[in-house]
Amino acid sequence: MRVTVVSRIYLPEPAAASYRLAALVSALRANGDQVTVLTTKPGKTVTSDPTAPGGAEPAGRVRVKRWPALRDSSGYVRGYVPYLSFDLPVFFRVLFSPRPDVLVVEPPPTTGTAIRVACGIRRIPYVYYGADIWSDAAATTGASAFVVGALRKVERWVWRGATTVLSVSAGVTERMRELEPTVKPDEIGNGIDTELFTPGDEPPPASEERYFLYAGTASEWHGAGIFAAAMRRVHAVDPSLRLIYLGHGAQTEQIKQSCADLPPGVVQFLPRAAAAETAVWLRGAVAAVASVEPGRGYDFAFPSKALAAAACGTPVVYAGAGPAGEVITEAGLGAAVEMDESQVAAALLAAAKQAIAAADSPDEMLAARQRRRGWVVDNASLGSVALRAAAAVHRAARIRRLSAKGQR
Repeated sequence: MRVTVVSRIYLPEPAAASYRLAALVSALRANGDQVTVLTTKPGKTVTSDPTAPGGAEPAGRVRVKRWPALRDSSGYVRGYVPYLSFDLPVFFRVLFSPRPDVLVVEPPPTTGTAIRVACGIRRIPYVYYGADIWSDAAATTGASAFVVGALRKVERWVWRGATTVLSVSAGVTERMRELEPTVKPDEIGNGIDTELFTPGDEPPPASEERYFLYAGTASEWHGAGIFAAAMRRVHAVDPSLRLIYLGHGAQTEQIKQSCADLPPGVVQFLPRAAAAETAVWLRGAVAAVASVEPGRGYDFAFPSKALAAAACGTPVVYAGAGPAGEVITEAGLGAAVEMDESQVAAALLAAAKQAIAAADSPDEMLAARQRRRGWVVDNASLGSVALRAAAAVHRAARIRRLSAKGQR
């Protein structure tokens, strides 16, 4: 079978979308499918990450075709003009490229629009990878009601045109059905690469420091600034503790300004890193932190950074809304608190105290790390998610073939 994957983001650019799409490509390739990836040229700051799933440029039955796109100051293809710089060329790339049996398209909905039109002209079935709800995300950024409403109509139109819509969680599935009752999402789940994110043996960077780690994007709906705010209380109790933001996002500059009065080094900001480097940072952390801000229309989200940390055996301190808090608590992956500065500070200090106690009992510490990792391997492996996604892609191709035969 011939499959085309369309995404503005792909490896070696480090992002959750890159990893899950690369895992899907690997699953399709293992099935014997011929896969073509239409994506962008990576930004200047992005380096190859051959340790990531599909990190090296694939050979054989996979071709990765790149096209330049506009990027913002932080190196992301983000914003309507940058999206358009990818969407318009990819419309013609799909229109005039060899015809695949099925196409998989990654958000945003603007790319989905270009693909629905191109696929409609060529009568190609497409699968929409619904990792989140973009119109809800736009609402969290303060976009006008007109913009949110228009994006919502476009997003629903793209869903309706897809042979299959993939959903990464029960929350996303429920929200899709709420917004567009005619859509029946194929819920494949969300996962992390458990072969890359492992407890490992390497000494962590800055191993002489005791730090909490926020690894990944800090967007408006994450509410990641709560951890920087909590560090004022943490620092007053234990000045040796640090908070590191590894990555960038729309809220990064705002977070920097909010904690500028803290002593240098208490809160540190590092550029986004390749997956292998992120895994090393996670292994050395006292605890990883993750959050979803309540009431921003994204309460259904489950940050994959929490899964990555647990796969490394590192405890997680989670703040805010959504299903992640309940899972983290019930599975023993760490602690979950409300989006409250005092509660977050208390959870961070408790995690630091537990880490000190664990250091005195290496066997117990190792067992706890293995339990966290074991839960992720059993319940949130990216490999198993990719297999379910690949099966859904195959079903979409079969549905269209059967439909075409029935019309003859």
